[in-house]
Amino acid sequence: MSRRTPLNEAHRRLGGRMVDFVGWDMPVQYTSVIAEHEAVRNAVGLFDVSHMGEIEFSGPGALETANKLITNDLSKCADGQAVYAGLLNEQGGFVDDVVAYRFSAERILIVVNASNKDKDFAWMKAHAQGVKPVDRSDDYAQIAVQGPKAVGLVQRMTPADLSKVSTYRFTEGPVAGVQCIISRTGYTGEDGFELYCAPGDAEKLWEALLEEGQQDGVKPCGLGARDSLRTEMKYALYGNDIDDHHTALEAGLGWICKLDKAGGFIGRDVLAKQKAEGVKRKLVGFELTGSGIPRHGYPILKDGQRVGEVTSGTMGPSVKKPIGIGYVPTELAAEGSTFDVEIRGRPVSAVVVKTPFLKKS
Repeated sequence: MSRRTPLNEAHRRLGGRMVDFVGWDMPVQYTSVIAEHEAVRNAVGLFDVSHMGEIEFSGPGALETANKLITNDLSKCADGQAVYAGLLNEQGGFVDDVVAYRFSAERILIVVNASNKDKDFAWMKAHAQGVKPVDRSDDYAQIAVQGPKAVGLVQRMTPADLSKVSTYRFTEGPVAGVQCIISRTGYTGEDGFELYCAPGDAEKLWEALLEEGQQDGVKPCGLGARDSLRTEMKYALYGNDIDDHHTALEAGLGWICKLDKAGGFIGRDVLAKQKAEGVKRKLVGFELTGSGIPRHGYPILKDGQRVGEVTSGTMGPSVKKPIGIGYVPTELAAEGSTFDVEIRGRPVSAVVVKTPFLKKS
């Protein structure tokens, strides 16, 4: 039996096509993936991301404890700042990718992927030296408001001055009378906010955003558009592009790994050695130059030999091209390198391109 977010009934009333997603009953689309994708690129879209997990460290030592578990460095952050980070295993592979929020040195909230919540919580409990983590996932619903008109929409609904909340910063205050964490973060490549509220308030907030956003062309959006939007930005998806047996450096996420951080982090030494020696494979973005659409799991071939596989792929609605992401040997990772993707038994030519696929001004 799939779990349901507090917005499940709202999705059904809107005609959302519901699917099982990592054990949750979630809308994959309402009208069409392309229409929802374009609403986010050109206007504003709403996503229910209440299935994500929230794990909190609180009390004296919270900052130090949490900071040793993640690759980024919360000690360099101000209160009200968030960082994208990895939780890594001893081999430098991903337990998960997360966003960590610093409310104060005594309160850190780490937001984890829905599919990994129980695993992450167990891992944090096992590795936390000091403050013990508390699973707060049932205390939060989360709505992402994304698109060029997202900031204006949310600003009309809150007394908080959002011009002071820059990217990867957050504040707290009412939105449509609902108390929220208002975080300038997202997974689409567009500006906007992720709003965290009490589950009992989620439907009121969702309906208020839909009503106020009518003048902006707001659309509720499902998992399909979320995936095409993030793929055009080459944002990694756990379980596809990052996992426990590819390292953060191979995934091109060395920038979130502060190797010189005081106290270090799990997997640091492996990454430092790999950085010195050079990686043998890299996660790259590519376009097909032949006809077809690359999909997760399709083989990548060079001279007829399998050298890797597609981790994510789609026909990019904004870039109007078949695009993909995948691991290849380092010698095939440079921009302009060519290889084939096997689609239904036939090789289709591809070229490595600079990412993100969609260039934002």
